Amino acid sequence: MKVEEQVPRNALVWMIVSLFALVAPHAGRLPLWVLTVYLFAAVWRTMVYRGRWSFPGRLVKLALTASAFAGILLSYGSLLGLEPMVALLLTAFALKLIELASRKDAYVLLFLGYFICITEFLFSQDLLVVIYVFAVNITLVTTALVALHQPGQDRFSARSLRLGGVMLLQAVPLMIVLFFLFPRIGPLWTVPLKSHAAKTGVSDFLRPGDISQLSLSDEVAFRAQFEGEIPPKSQLYWRGLVFSKLQEGTWTSLRYYDTPPAERRPAPVATGGNPVSYSIIMEPTQQNWLFGLRYASSETPGVMQAADYRLFSPMIIEHEYRYSVRSWPEAPLEESLGEWRRETELKLPEEDNPRARALAVQLRADAGSDEAFAQAVLDKFNREPFVYTLQPSRLTDQHAMDQFLFQTRQGFCEHYAYAFVVLMRAAGVPARVVAGYQGGEINPVNQTVIVHQFDAHAWAEIWLEGRGWVRVDPTAAVSPDRIELGLEEALAAEGSFLADSPLSPLRYRRINWINQLRLRYDALTYRWQSWVVGFDSEQQFDLLRNVLGEVSARRFALVFLFAWTLLLLPVAVSLLRRRDTHELRPLDRAYLQFCDRLANNGIPRAVGETPDQFAQRVAMAKPELAAAVTQLTRLYNELAYGSGQNARASEQFTREVAKFRPSRRPGNDVRQTSSPAADKKR
Repeated sequence: MKVEEQVPRNALVWMIVSLFALVAPHAGRLPLWVLTVYLFAAVWRTMVYRGRWSFPGRLVKLALTASAFAGILLSYGSLLGLEPMVALLLTAFALKLIELASRKDAYVLLFLGYFICITEFLFSQDLLVVIYVFAVNITLVTTALVALHQPGQDRFSARSLRLGGVMLLQAVPLMIVLFFLFPRIGPLWTVPLKSHAAKTGVSDFLRPGDISQLSLSDEVAFRAQFEGEIPPKSQLYWRGLVFSKLQEGTWTSLRYYDTPPAERRPAPVATGGNPVSYSIIMEPTQQNWLFGLRYASSETPGVMQAADYRLFSPMIIEHEYRYSVRSWPEAPLEESLGEWRRETELKLPEEDNPRARALAVQLRADAGSDEAFAQAVLDKFNREPFVYTLQPSRLTDQHAMDQFLFQTRQGFCEHYAYAFVVLMRAAGVPARVVAGYQGGEINPVNQTVIVHQFDAHAWAEIWLEGRGWVRVDPTAAVSPDRIELGLEEALAAEGSFLADSPLSPLRYRRINWINQLRLRYDALTYRWQSWVVGFDSEQQFDLLRNVLGEVSARRFALVFLFAWTLLLLPVAVSLLRRRDTHELRPLDRAYLQFCDRLANNGIPRAVGETPDQFAQRVAMAKPELAAAVTQLTRLYNELAYGSGQNARASEQFTREVAKFRPSRRPGNDVRQTSSPAADKKR
């Protein structure tokens, strides 16, 4: 292989560094063996460079490739899907390093590295992730590409990093212009892709213990910003799923085809008064339900309303999703209940929970009305020793609600909602379980409501004559602090709030500077999601219309060209001013120092005089310097114009020049030391 086709050592080191930087943000979602492959590839390629191992043969490469496919298949169960495809791409990237032999292989590896930078956005567009990808990944890959075009670099050099960083900084203004002016095309990470990773969030079924497990997470579910005053925390019931079917101890929602055609559309709702208006930015859930306050209506394209008045999207929420909502919390829902709906909301599995059924019949007979009966159940939860806890006793009996109501009496919100709805239905009152989130943290920096996963909550809705569906929260009867103050205060005595997340900053909200830093970063994240991630074609059109007045092809082209000219003109001027001030190589600086010492001795080098011509003239004028000058000139010519140039020889030449000190007094000997390279030439 020719010298000019080889990969310089400096470039190889930067490629290995970028290799590990690229896999770092994916490490948490990759099988451990993939990370081992990266270490294995780096070691192998290093040993090849040192001459101890050889490049893999065809059979070895075939075996490694087959092993990678088999490993992905065993780890994920399929080669189709977001996670296995990204894992396969990352594994191929590592294995490509092993066979890296020429510049052509290096180009393939580095361009593949740029593509891998983009894959991180398939999973997250968080501000810190974006900063890491641009400041670390793209910078390191660009540095490796720069080092690839710096031949003769036998040692690791940080100058490549500086040059790569400067190039990227020069591209930032152009990137900003393209962001605002280039036609908005849906990015790769908005394409629906099947994901194998389970997302934290409210599920489409409910069993005792599901939401208590969810409440162990401090991840953000969504952020909401209100137009005007934020409602009290006790009124922030973020409705997400409605569970009407109970089978084998599990609550599920009614699917579209579970309902007759006449029941598939929501009944009209009389909305009066001023609505509560707000916008929500929801984190990806890999599901299609959305969240909003009671009776939510949205004009955002793609947001629909189900028959039970919950919001949903026909598309799976694969990325951060923003939508606007108007709610009428006091509007009566479904004042008239049809026969099919009534039958559905009263159905219970036969022979389950006989003691709970008997209790319901007794309480209903004593109450006299459905509303009084509901209050009697709440009073029972409040007066008797029921406990609100994240660590309830496990319900193992077939009659789970009998066991809960008469034995354990320990539960989380889903236990109380479950039991309440069973009691209501057993007494002939239509009822259902609703799941979503309750409350949220108000960020004083930007007045947004941050709803975390630990705010997940379940409550009940009962149907009352003349009022329609009415929200009833049994948890409020057991633990009022949960509704008024939040989960942290409700579990303060138990000490179980985020017990499995000791490093979560939410556990240290009482430390003012940590809390302020967290809230300011969250406000910055909201701006990032609103202004950058959520910048779509509609917002771009509004921006251009405000700037141009009328959006036409001619005006758009003029603005586009003007912006490019404005950005590229300073770069062009800078390049023209610096065209004669290129930086000298260390070899050339040493030779000029050699010429300066001869000039100080009375023999200056003439303009346009070649090194050989200058050396001959010095030998004629100063015979005592002839040997040393000839040796140094020959060595310089070999390094400057020969094919064997390297950093070590240049350093040797610099040391020889430093030893060359001709005396100004005639007749004195010149102190000089022959170099090993010069001795060989002689």
